[in-house]
Amino acid sequence: MTLRRVALPLALVAGLLVSWEAYVAVSGISPLILPSPSRIVTALIDFRALALTHTIPTLVETVVGFSVSVVAAAGAAIAMDQAPAVRRAVYPLLVGSQTVPIVAIAPLIVIWFGFGLLPKILVIVLVTFFPIVVSLLDGFASPSADASDLLRTMGASERQVFTKLRLPAALPSFFTGLRIAATYAVVGAIFAEYVGAFEGLGIWMQLSRNAFRADLVFVAIFIATLLSFALFLFVGRLERAAIPWYAESRRGR
Repeated sequence: MTLRRVALPLALVAGLLVSWEAYVAVSGISPLILPSPSRIVTALIDFRALALTHTIPTLVETVVGFSVSVVAAAGAAIAMDQAPAVRRAVYPLLVGSQTVPIVAIAPLIVIWFGFGLLPKILVIVLVTFFPIVVSLLDGFASPSADASDLLRTMGASERQVFTKLRLPAALPSFFTGLRIAATYAVVGAIFAEYVGAFEGLGIWMQLSRNAFRADLVFVAIFIATLLSFALFLFVGRLERAAIPWYAESRRGR
């Protein structure tokens, strides 16, 4: 089953790469505009040391920023769930924050906090915080009222109802939010680097573009894609370890 699930995406990717390679060869388009996949692979091999130099900062920013976002989002979701007044006050602000384009706020964050690690973390938190909070809040509301009432009739306190029923029931939604946020984390780090950094995949893309090295731009994009995919898979592994019963139920679908 796993082989079949992997074979189809790999076959599709292979077909796209072959078509891309054939188009570049037949059309004679300049590699400054569209390099072929083989040229991109050659550039990755030739500049592997430089690629590693720029990948490490982006990886560190992504891991740190995503971790901070998960902790902050979980704390905010629990606070809003336990205190309805907090939810009524904060939730509209969270929704409103999503209407502010990150392309407008990221340069300001860099101006305010400089070119170090902090502005990258803040940008990553901005782009990943909302899906985690919303998914966790929805998960807290997923248990039926009958199940909560049953625990209360058995003498359970509100804290026990939360820890024994509502929190475990929220974990599937929580990990769904994590998977969504994981795909945004690397993008947030690269964008923050793009508007202000000394090293990282984002600044490497910008420098390569300015040097008319489209092949190196694609190399950076390829590495960023691998980082996003790896983080997504890590969240999936963590989900299977934390709630194996849910993973088994999904596998049978």
